[in-house]
Amino acid sequence: MSLEVVNPNAGGIDVGSRSHWVAIGQDAEDIREFGVYSQDHQELCKWLSENGIESIAMESTGTYWQNLFSALAAAGFEVILVNGRQTKNVKGKKTDIKDCQWIQKLHCLGLLSHSFLPDSTTEIIRAYSRHRQNLIKQSGRTVLKVQKYLRLMNMRLDVVVNDVVGLTGTKIISAFIAGETFGKNLAKYRHYNCRKPEGEIAKALQYNGRVDYLFALKQEWETYLHTQKQITEVDGQIKKLLEDIIDKDDNKKQHVANKKPYKRKNKNTIRGTDMNQISYKYFEGIDLMEIEGVNDATIMAIISEIGLKGIEKFDSAKQFTAWLRLAPNNKISGGRVLAHHIPKGSSRLKIALRNAANAIGNLKEGHLADFFKRINYKKGRATAINATARKLAVIIWNMLAKAQNYNPPTQYMFLDEKRRLGIVKRLKKQITKFEIKPEQLGFITP
Repeated sequence: MSLEVVNPNAGGIDVGSRSHWVAIGQDAEDIREFGVYSQDHQELCKWLSENGIESIAMESTGTYWQNLFSALAAAGFEVILVNGRQTKNVKGKKTDIKDCQWIQKLHCLGLLSHSFLPDSTTEIIRAYSRHRQNLIKQSGRTVLKVQKYLRLMNMRLDVVVNDVVGLTGTKIISAFIAGETFGKNLAKYRHYNCRKPEGEIAKALQYNGRVDYLFALKQEWETYLHTQKQITEVDGQIKKLLEDIIDKDDNKKQHVANKKPYKRKNKNTIRGTDMNQISYKYFEGIDLMEIEGVNDATIMAIISEIGLKGIEKFDSAKQFTAWLRLAPNNKISGGRVLAHHIPKGSSRLKIALRNAANAIGNLKEGHLADFFKRINYKKGRATAINATARKLAVIIWNMLAKAQNYNPPTQYMFLDEKRRLGIVKRLKKQITKFEIKPEQLGFITP
């Protein structure tokens, strides 16, 4: 039995850091190596056109594929980006030549599926957003070093304040680096909302005179302030870009969101931007902020990772949750489910939804909070976070794909007849066990 050729004019590319191997067939003369410069890309496109190639498959290897992908797409080729797990070759000696031949063969037979790629506008927002996340991580690592050097100098600021780089901590560190080393004078920079009294803060700030650690602290503090300045600049770029996108689209800028109840924001939220208004306009009247647990960070992750048009590439909520790796990967054989684990891997959007689900678990009431508590009671918090994150993904897909608002039920647990009879049965057992009389419950008996 032979497989049917689906893409007769297909090519396969094994992407590399210094060269790309291209196959347009399975013979030796059908394989060529090209460089990674722009001129090499033009020669590659010309060679493919001369041989009548229309569709090309290539692996998503690091960031090496991006420039080549853009060049091929601009030349008019149909390019599909493939996950490396789909192109694993049979066991044996592995070479670049064999890899590009194998990719070409799989693509000819229609056995490769396209990876998700955002539109050009979303790709730009994604670049800014991911760069911002890297800066936040860098800032967090710097704060840990600041705490280390303060601790080595016996300046136990981390004991008396919750956030070393908060209002109180920032003023104290700045004054200490400027030359003030007396604990009582440093304690006067205490913010009035700080829980610890001024006397206890003064006791915690007893400098031991280590000049070497003070020098290292100065440099780390300069790095922290510089990183914070960069984050502010990126926030301005993101705000400007989103506002430009909205202003150029009449379908977006006509929507104005009503003022919503305040949702708590952390210090890493995008500064100077009303994300409630931005998201309402960007998603053309769909208010994702109505969902409990969803905050500015969740909205920014949705905008930067998939955008409004990206959600249309998923035909159903099941496809969307499977792409996010929030749905179980059921392995069935002989009519039996052998395994149903959630696949490994966490995209930035999945992490954002899990963070939102974790916040929902701390809420006292709400539709999703009830769902979280029910799963948490049965299978624990880790499972409840995954289940709630998947439910959030389903809600978001339905709102964006179907252009409908969030309309949760008043309570999660619905009472069908079978469940109602079960509850009645359990109540009867409890009444009998504890010998409870109807009048004790306030029931009126005939």
